[in-house]
This record gives sequence, structure tokens and C-alpha cells, in this order.
Amino acid sequence: SFHKKPFLSLFRSINTTTTPHPEWKNGIKQPLPFKSGIEGMKSIDPNSIPSNYPLVTSAYVPRPIAFVGTLSQQNIRNLAPFSYTAMVAHDPPCLVISVTQKSNGEKKDTLTNIESTKEFTVNMISEWFVESANSTSVDVSADIDEFKLSGLTPIQGHKIKAPLVGESAVQMECILRDLHPITNKNGVITATMIVGEIVMWHVHEELLDLQGKSPKIKINNYLPISRLGGTTYGRTENIFDLRRPQ
Repeated sequence: SFHKKPFLSLFRSINTTTTPHPEWKNGIKQPLPFKSGIEGMKSIDPNSIPSNYPLVTSAYVPRPIAFVGTLSQQNIRNLAPFSYTAMVAHDPPCLVISVTQKSNGEKKDTLTNIESTKEFTVNMISEWFVESANSTSVDVSADIDEFKLSGLTPIQGHKIKAPLVGESAVQMECILRDLHPITNKNGVITATMIVGEIVMWHVHEELLDLQGKSPKIKINNYLPISRLGGTTYGRTENIFDLRRPQ
């Protein structure tokens, strides 16, 4: 079975290539590759379509996935993936996740727990446990522990009580810095932007690069998963280096 396979069987070398146009010089145009060129662009008013969700999630790609662990006031663990997320600062290190309302307008358990405890964890998703992580996106009642549902391993952090995910090779303990509700044209809250400060990192030694002045993550064997549109996800298999202009 899958669980009996050694993790090393998943690992593969990431292909490093040149940039798409290594011969490019300042001033050389790089036009759209489509036959109709710029004349083929179509304008879409967000207010003119029934839902922006398909467009938002398929256009703004690829996106990392924040696998968020929280703890309720009743000490029930919660775990859920969010691709509305980004790093927003490094001094101090801060990230943002956006939690949309449930279809019935109620708050999701992740938001409720963060509001009450002021803390959460973010665990990066890699290929070796992506199916388990995806299973936690199911809509279940607040008294259900998604760790038990998915078979994933809860780990106690160093500075906060919210659970880390043992299967994740890069984990972050976060405290709440800010909450910002997002309202639609009718004044209804449809999502809440959550800014968290990372107060502790946990990185597996196989991925930790200590060669420079400050540590960083080695991309080989990380196998991070990205979110695309709909139910489509991406692997990180081909990379290239592109230095900033001097």
C-alpha cells in the first residue's frame, strides 16, 4: 500500500533550466504569444458575472496552500487548508490567510478559533500527504477533530497551544496580529483577512540549508504543492534562476 512505501521513493531531482529567454536584452519586446495579440484581450467587470470564484481561483495562480491548525475553547482540534494566503513581511515574519464565510453565511471554525485564542499554526503541504490534507476540506461540525478524520499527526508547539501537523516538513507557530473583515457591495461580510506573526519555525533537517548567514529551505525534496483553478493542483518540478538587475 501507499503507506508502506518509503518516503524516499517519492523524491526526485528538480530540473533546473535556463530562463525562458536567456538572450533577452533591455528594451526587447516580449509580446503575448497568441495570434490575436493584445487585441484579443477581453474585459470583464466583476459586477457583471454571477460569481468571481472560478475566475479568481484560476487566474491568480499558482498559490501556496496554508494548512491551518487551530484549537477551540473546548480544546477541540481543527485543521483546514486555505489557498487565499501569502507572506506579507519578514521583519517580523508575517503571513496572511483569508477565511471566507460558509455558504450559509456563518463563520468557519478556523476563524472562530483564531478570534477566541489569538493563535494558529500554518503547515506547508508536500506531495507525500496531499490526499490526507485534502480530506480536511470537508464541511463537518465543530466537534469533529480533523486530525482524527484525516489520520494526520497532531504535534504540540513550543510557544502556542494550536496543533502543528507532524507530516509537514515546514511548520509555523503564529500569533494573531490583525483581523480585517471584507464586505461585498451589500455590506455583508464575505471573508476575513487574518494577519499572523510567525513566532516559531519548525523545519525538517533534510530541508534546512544553514550555509548562509541565515537559514533557508532547500527546494529539493520539499515537493511543495500549489493550488490552481478548481480541483487542479501543481507540482514544483522545473525551476530557473533569474537575478535582479544591478
